[in-house]
Amino acid sequence: MANNRQTRDSLGANPQIQIQTNNFLASRKMNWFTVGASIFASNLGSEHFIGLSGSAAANGISVAAFEMNALVILQLSTWIFLPVLISSKISTLPEYMSKRFGGKRIRTYLAMLSILLYIFTKISVNLYSGGIFIQQAVGWNLYTSAMFILGLTCIMTLTGGLKGAMMIDNLQAIVMTLGASIVSSKALYEIGGWSELKSRYSLAVPSKVPANLTHCAKPNPRAFQMLRPLDDRDMPWLGFLIGQTPASIWYWAADQMMVQRFLSARSLAHVQGSAVFAGYLKILPLFFMIIPGMISRCLYTDEVGCIDPDECQRYCQSSVSCSNTAYPRLVLELMPMGARGMMVAAMVAALMQDLCNVFNSASALFTCDIWPLLRPRPSQKEQETAGRVFVISLVMASIMWIPVIQEMQGGQLFIYIQAVSAMFWPPICAVYICAVLWKRTNEAGAFWSLMIGFCLGVTRMAMSFMYKEPSCGQHVDDRPWMLKHVHYMYYAAFLFASTICCVIVISRLTKPSAPFRVSR
Repeated sequence: MANNRQTRDSLGANPQIQIQTNNFLASRKMNWFTVGASIFASNLGSEHFIGLSGSAAANGISVAAFEMNALVILQLSTWIFLPVLISSKISTLPEYMSKRFGGKRIRTYLAMLSILLYIFTKISVNLYSGGIFIQQAVGWNLYTSAMFILGLTCIMTLTGGLKGAMMIDNLQAIVMTLGASIVSSKALYEIGGWSELKSRYSLAVPSKVPANLTHCAKPNPRAFQMLRPLDDRDMPWLGFLIGQTPASIWYWAADQMMVQRFLSARSLAHVQGSAVFAGYLKILPLFFMIIPGMISRCLYTDEVGCIDPDECQRYCQSSVSCSNTAYPRLVLELMPMGARGMMVAAMVAALMQDLCNVFNSASALFTCDIWPLLRPRPSQKEQETAGRVFVISLVMASIMWIPVIQEMQGGQLFIYIQAVSAMFWPPICAVYICAVLWKRTNEAGAFWSLMIGFCLGVTRMAMSFMYKEPSCGQHVDDRPWMLKHVHYMYYAAFLFASTICCVIVISRLTKPSAPFRVSR
């Protein structure tokens, strides 16, 4: 009790950060249940319902590995990393880096990179996934649907802060869990149970298959295997363990949207309790999204499993794949009229809330870490106005990025998110781990290692956009060796290891940090 009270008192003792604490951390008064449910709901947006079920329809249960990995990393982050952030009395990760190393260049770089990743992997992805759901529900054009959701989200964002967002997260988590459980139960009943799913999935081949795509139309023979051989193109087990884990550490222990919620807890005990609660909840996507996605392919093979570009374009306005429509199709076909409307409304509300959370976190990064560089000592009203104007510019950039998402990673939304994130998260995770666990890490080692990691990551990402993976049926693969033979998870492991080596070498060759910067 004494330790919790001391921690709580220290969090709000500095009057210079009180405005930021009230605006972006809900005055640090949330309990473990509220924080845990908010973390689960914030992570479990429409891109999970669309992306996880879509990848499951295309390749089986392998994407469940990401959810199981998150269960472990959540505990790691709150027992090792979050206590450091709490004792540092910070509002954002870039702010911690600034206190740990001094100077402004690392803090500014991390804030700008986080905002850039919000465009690539959060805002644009949410608009795209929400657009798919509305498109399937009411038949609107994809971009019309996205703009409709965006308009509603802007109204929500302008009317609340983190505390209101977290309370809505709690309600949303309950509604989505109940709705998803009903959809999952009806889907299993419709197909005849688990054994029937296992026998029918391997036979889920669409009726219209071009002659050159016969082998592409067949479901993955390893569909019911989560971790697969070293050279598997979807889920190599070694690549996942050494490449995806650093990316997961960054997301759960350093991403602003997650850290912001953890730091809103009233004490360290509530932070750790929220991680245990959220970890248990992370088991649910396997049953609520992944298995239903596979069932959807069995029940609606011609649409969800289409392989003919013309048929796919007619059904979902994408010539690459329609697997992302797996979950919306289940909702619209299996749910009774009243329940269907409730589930569609809940999905749209979840999407809006997820976007609202991203906007809130992006605004926090901009107003806390970037705007003060342009306007020292801004007023609270000026901070809020600058944050809202900045969010509008983020939205415009995200809309322009949607066409790129449609063409990447064979149309699998969730794998696109992981592939892009793997190019940028591991270097930040490496520097973050060194900053927390090795006192000798200094500003020069951290900054230049981040720059090297960024250059390596952006090189791979640029090459991925320049040389797209050939679609199934195209026998000529003229991509560079690094893209053709090195899975993105293995490359993420290389980024992580090389960044740590750079931190060690550069830090040893330069002056150590001042003692007061590593005192806590």
